Amino acid sequence: MSAAQFLLLVAAGFLVWAAASRYRKYRRQQIAKQPLEPGWEDILQSKVGLYPALPNELRSALHSRMQLFLHDKEFVGCDGQVISDEVRLTIAANACLLVLTQTRPIYPSFQTILVYPSTYVATEKARDGMIVYDQHSVRAGESWYRGPVVLSWSDILHGSNNDEDGHNVVIHEFAHKLDEESGVMNGLPILRNSAHYAEWSKVLNDEYDAFLKRVERRRNTVIDEYGALSPVEFFAVISESFFEKPKRMKSKLPELYSQLERYYHLDPASWNTGSDTSS
Repeated sequence: MSAAQFLLLVAAGFLVWAAASRYRKYRRQQIAKQPLEPGWEDILQSKVGLYPALPNELRSALHSRMQLFLHDKEFVGCDGQVISDEVRLTIAANACLLVLTQTRPIYPSFQTILVYPSTYVATEKARDGMIVYDQHSVRAGESWYRGPVVLSWSDILHGSNNDEDGHNVVIHEFAHKLDEESGVMNGLPILRNSAHYAEWSKVLNDEYDAFLKRVERRRNTVIDEYGALSPVEFFAVISESFFEKPKRMKSKLPELYSQLERYYHLDPASWNTGSDTSS
């Protein structure tokens, strides 16, 4: 093959790749524009507590993100759990709240969501010296690194219906998925601007230390104490509180709220979220 023929072959391959890329982009734009199917709005209104509070422009963005999410993800029922529109939409809506303003592909690192009817028993390997054994724990959800998300439907419903208690297992587990996009799950997601990392690290470290002290003194009110396990869990639970206790967080923990507001590019304290107060 001559050099000219090789260059023609490379050029042809590039044109094919470019055409395929443009088609994929067009196809995803069309998927995002699809209207909700009949009955879907009723499910969102009744099962997703934060949905009625969303401003209209954010509600439209949520619909678009949900259409892509539902197209990309596979839902698998476990222990007899039926995957209905109610299940799919409740999970999709809560998960997509976290990526309403994100321009990158949403949750690209995994495909499968496993749904159990209620809390389930997870088994993992543990070590005691030279002995390796199975350790069992009851869970409402978990996020496997670069793997599936596992959720309990009863816990999804409880957290999704109550939009002010600071507990939302879908938001919690999908915050872990955002966290892992940086390549390591450490409580530091990919920020919008590289100039933000220094301030994020200082504020989050200071807030985490203060949070641990409040937990120890039993004076913690805004953030779930489960966050004391690690910075990884801290990021997940502050994300829950950011969406479900926004006014209280903004009042009591303004610097932390400001960092999350900049990261999520949202201000849920300005939404009509009911009786969440600064008291």
